[in-house]
Amino acid sequence: MSNLKIDLLIDNQDVPGARYAEVRDPGRFADVVGTVAQADAALVDQAVQAAHRAYPGWAATPLEARAERVLAVADLLESIVDELAPIVVSETGMLPVEIRMEIGGAAFATRDNVDAARAFLQGKRVEDATSWVTIEKKPVGVIAGFVPWNAPIVLMIRKLAPALVCGNTIVIKSPPTAPLGIGLLLKRVAALFPPGVINVLHGGNEVGQALVEHPLVRRISFTGGGKAATAIMKTAAETIKNVQFELGGNDPAIVLDDMDLDKQMPNLVAGTFHRSGQFCFAVKRIYVPESIYDAFCDRLAAELSKVRVGHPTDPRTTFGPVNNEVQYRYVKELVARARQSEAEVIELGEAVDPASWEQGYYLKPVLVKRPDPNQEIVSCEQFGPVVPVIPYKTEDEAVAMANDTEYGLGSSIWTTSFERGVALARRIESGMTFINKNAQSRLGRRHMPFGGVKQSGIGTENSEFGLADYVEYHAINLHK
Repeated sequence: MSNLKIDLLIDNQDVPGARYAEVRDPGRFADVVGTVAQADAALVDQAVQAAHRAYPGWAATPLEARAERVLAVADLLESIVDELAPIVVSETGMLPVEIRMEIGGAAFATRDNVDAARAFLQGKRVEDATSWVTIEKKPVGVIAGFVPWNAPIVLMIRKLAPALVCGNTIVIKSPPTAPLGIGLLLKRVAALFPPGVINVLHGGNEVGQALVEHPLVRRISFTGGGKAATAIMKTAAETIKNVQFELGGNDPAIVLDDMDLDKQMPNLVAGTFHRSGQFCFAVKRIYVPESIYDAFCDRLAAELSKVRVGHPTDPRTTFGPVNNEVQYRYVKELVARARQSEAEVIELGEAVDPASWEQGYYLKPVLVKRPDPNQEIVSCEQFGPVVPVIPYKTEDEAVAMANDTEYGLGSSIWTTSFERGVALARRIESGMTFINKNAQSRLGRRHMPFGGVKQSGIGTENSEFGLADYVEYHAINLHK
């Protein structure tokens, strides 16, 4: 796998980079997973120009013809799972089962976007005795899609599929620490489309900057952190580009006093520590009634004690490494500062292979008991294997603490009462609230808009609501 070499993809052609960068396994620093071409400003322009040239023809392609090609992407995803998954495992540090589920989820998302588009893209016509009006949905033009490292395949598809089925062309910017799977996959995908419809760039901040600045890019879809989004928004303002942002969160879980600890705790742990806590709507803080606080923490600690931290390809591993050095150091320093507070910080789980611990970004899951509700470990987005548990006395107090944040992506309620769960969910300030499982059901993945409120994002992905970010409205008024 160390021989894997990924070039840029422009106009359906492999294009060498200005230079090449190594991508290393975050669980085995010595292992080079592959090398990837790095773009520069001239290559960014070349990619955008290719997408711009391809746009008129693709936009004029009938919806059903576009839909057929996009549906072929779902079939392709399912056909190359065995080839693609090991590469993505090695560059992200995620478990094989997680990556295979991600690729399957990407195929579902592709088909769901096509199904939604067939209804969403239909125009509207009204008429009276003096005139008629038609309102049509037209593609935007060239889309710049910025993909993060934590779930690169599915989050790339959630930009690619709606953009293409709506008639846009796209330039994908891959994440520097997980570009290989995207590069391999999109070379195959692009061959299903006319040249220039899909283009792929790799590189760092300078590549992203040039892409945002480019006057022929009409819309930006970005998944990542708030600081980067702020910089993108400022730059995009120079050419009046619209943006769609999904920016993560500080997602609260509110446990009610009737939670079935034995039955529901595994779901809560999965919703907190899946992908070692490296997913945007992971539970970041848990609010628990004082009356069951100790019992809850004991049961949570018992569940986390089963964790085995190691390389994702080791069959004993249940918990992989953190993806990169920046995130690894951030989480370690966050936990170190929490230890200096009055909170009780408990490290749980076991190392699968302690001798290799220093050769990867390995962290054991951390439980933080009774932190101050306003301290950093509670108010930040940890994006790693850490969770603070905060006691509360009344539901009103829990709701107030849950909403006391500028984030608002996901949230969850844990209860055996349907009525209490739904009533409380409606009081939470977030784009999504889950009850009794911090995940989207199949029905949810098909129909829920995925996005946040406040500083957790602008716009949404998924379903007909997400498609709205990839069209412009054109109204025509005929006077009889």
